[in-house]
Amino acid sequence: MSKKEKKNLIRIIVSLGLFLILFITDNLLEGGLSSVVDSWLLPFFLYLFVYLIIGYDVLWRAVRNIFNGQIFDENFLMCVATVGAFALAVYRGINGQETEGFDEACAVLIFYQVGEWFQSYATGKSRKSISELMDIRPDYANLLLNDGTAEKTDPSDVRVGDIILINPGEKVPLDGVVTEGASALDTKALTGESLPREVNTGSEVISGCVNLTSQIKVRVTKEFYDSTVSKILELVENASGQKSKAENFITKFAKYYTPVVCGTALLLAVIPGLITRNWSTWVYRALSFLVVSCPCALVISVPLSFFAGIGAASRYGILIKGSNYLEKFSRANIFVFDKTGTLTKGNFAVEKISPEENADEVIRLAAIAEHHSDHPIAKSIRAYYGKEIENGYTLTNVAGAGVIAEKGDNRIYCGNEKLMEMNNIPFVKENGIGTVVYVALNGRFVGSVLICDQLKTETGQVIGALNDMGCRTVMLTGDNEAIAKNVAAETGLTGYKASLLPQNKVEEVEKMLSSKKQKDVLCFVGDGINDAPVLMRSDVGIAMGGVGSDAAIEASDIVLMKDDLRGIPLAKRIAKKTMAIVFQNIIFSIVVKIAILVLSAFGIANMWLAVFGDVGVAVIAILNAMRVNTKY
Repeated sequence: MSKKEKKNLIRIIVSLGLFLILFITDNLLEGGLSSVVDSWLLPFFLYLFVYLIIGYDVLWRAVRNIFNGQIFDENFLMCVATVGAFALAVYRGINGQETEGFDEACAVLIFYQVGEWFQSYATGKSRKSISELMDIRPDYANLLLNDGTAEKTDPSDVRVGDIILINPGEKVPLDGVVTEGASALDTKALTGESLPREVNTGSEVISGCVNLTSQIKVRVTKEFYDSTVSKILELVENASGQKSKAENFITKFAKYYTPVVCGTALLLAVIPGLITRNWSTWVYRALSFLVVSCPCALVISVPLSFFAGIGAASRYGILIKGSNYLEKFSRANIFVFDKTGTLTKGNFAVEKISPEENADEVIRLAAIAEHHSDHPIAKSIRAYYGKEIENGYTLTNVAGAGVIAEKGDNRIYCGNEKLMEMNNIPFVKENGIGTVVYVALNGRFVGSVLICDQLKTETGQVIGALNDMGCRTVMLTGDNEAIAKNVAAETGLTGYKASLLPQNKVEEVEKMLSSKKQKDVLCFVGDGINDAPVLMRSDVGIAMGGVGSDAAIEASDIVLMKDDLRGIPLAKRIAKKTMAIVFQNIIFSIVVKIAILVLSAFGIANMWLAVFGDVGVAVIAILNAMRVNTKY
């Protein structure tokens, strides 16, 4: 609870205590407080004291907004209703009637402030998850100078290639690569992951993490404006600007609703008053009408529900760029996945070497041929070999086929079927699912290496969860038909398209968008720079932010900061619960308010019931909205 919330809570408790003392005394005494000095002035000044303690800020905001051209808001309605109630009680007192209205005016403002306090508390609770993300903003960077000393400087002044020093307990201010030292990084604020991440020389680090154990030196690879922390902060700060249809509806509704209500209340006071000449009765009914008509429950609870949903998602490392995407995602029923790096780990591994009895020779020759290649397949071969690789070979790349390595009389052929056929080398075809590298020495076939991109451990679980929700799950991949079919069968995908180039993925998504029903929502999930066009074109783009490219993160609408697909069904559950609560609050608020408005107009409901119709409904709606930000 913030200091401001504590201060307001104390004010509410003090005002409520004083009000109860006055109210009970007024009702216990025969003739009320007026009988003490035989004048309405005593209850007027006593209740006015309570009224000003609890409502001075409401009165000030109403006056200030009127001068700023913002007349019809809840502050204006509260002022008109409560000041009117006081004026009505004074009128009755002057005319020797029972002074009814002082207590009700105070009660209206007390309970209105209770509702405002609940709103502030609920917003603060929802903001807590997001504020943890805002805390990742670095205050400074320790820039290493030429003389070896470190100087604290603004992160925005550090340039690419500079070396920074990060001490234990300090935030990583910029993205970079560790050049010296080893440590553990706390990434919870970014990813929601509780386990620290170990880093050492050569490891990439991202800004926003906290260094836990040891001092490390980092070479900066991105300037601050382009760093991970900067992009995340920009996403969070802009999220509130992307409003959902429900929020836009409520904003427009309140804009026209409040003036109409004020006009209706005026007519309710004037027309029957002119006919019956019973002004006090009809003015009282009009004032009750104004109190209950205040649209607090709708105006507060609907944005608060979305804010709570975005906050709940951020607690699990899921960044949703606005409530419009949260609303749309709740209806998502078609999920299109990229394969490599999304459904799979993206790190290729040797699965099989044929023939087994010649495995050492096959992998040795393949490692020689792939010695200087940066291709993931080449890296997986070298990693599997794990020994010192023989040097001195001249390597020649054969486009689309493989590599030929030559040294003296030895010539190593390492590549696909095409390389073997081009050089008339008979070979034994490998029928396993994956990428096959054939190896030959001096025109004689030696063996083959089967390399597979391993599925993420959670892929099958996530696809199954989405299928159980009634969603279609489709994979688009550049891999061949056999690999795609195997992945689809293993994970339970409802469909797939294989052998696609990046531009083909866009075409496939375009076809799916044009053929889907109007109410269908298509989501594309990807991580690579080549996925950016598809992420932008889909109804909702989801980027794997933990390992994803900057282009994919910027093009997407939802970012999974953890490289974990389980964030997708989790985000969908949060989105569906958020929308359910939004509609519950809208329906409940409108039904109760209309009922009490009608009762107030006919004089059946007094101002006490009107207070419930306003503040009671608002508090119930706010408490309901807070349910979004629970554990999932």
